Amino acid sequence: MTRPSLLRRRASGSDVAGDPVAETAPAPAPAPQGTVRLAERLRRDDTLAQFARFVLVGSSTTLVYAMLFIPFQGFGYLAAHLIATVASTVLANEMHRRLTFHAEDRVGWFTAQWEASTVAALGLVATSATLGWVDTTAAEGHVWLQITAVVTVTAAIGLMRFIALRWIFRSPADEA
Repeated sequence: MTRPSLLRRRASGSDVAGDPVAETAPAPAPAPQGTVRLAERLRRDDTLAQFARFVLVGSSTTLVYAMLFIPFQGFGYLAAHLIATVASTVLANEMHRRLTFHAEDRVGWFTAQWEASTVAALGLVATSATLGWVDTTAAEGHVWLQITAVVTVTAAIGLMRFIALRWIFRSPADEA
């Protein structure tokens, strides 16, 4: 005799063996009040909330950059840098369009990629030059030094990028 599958359920709310099945999952614990206030604050569209979202998006896409840079290191630092930069920049541009600046209704995907990527080109030049400098001056096996250098330069350029993207993704209300 085979055991009935626990995933097979009857419409009556009992499993095949006739045992009652819980109709609803237990209610999740309420979020701490500080977490609720932070989430509400991050949903606003003022400069501080946008900058906080910009930093969160930048941090997450920098992690994506590192996760791509490391496996492509075998192609050389410059190839790994270009691959990781292009992928993380496309992702960052879209996340900034939708999440940071709530501009998905005002700016199309292609326009966002084109305009924001031209801004990112300065960062690519600066980080490529930094990687070249690290490669010529540091000892072998310096992948973490390379990533640290890119993160540092990216953070400095990030402030300029925030200002530029804030202008690119501005809403009509910002102009009034």
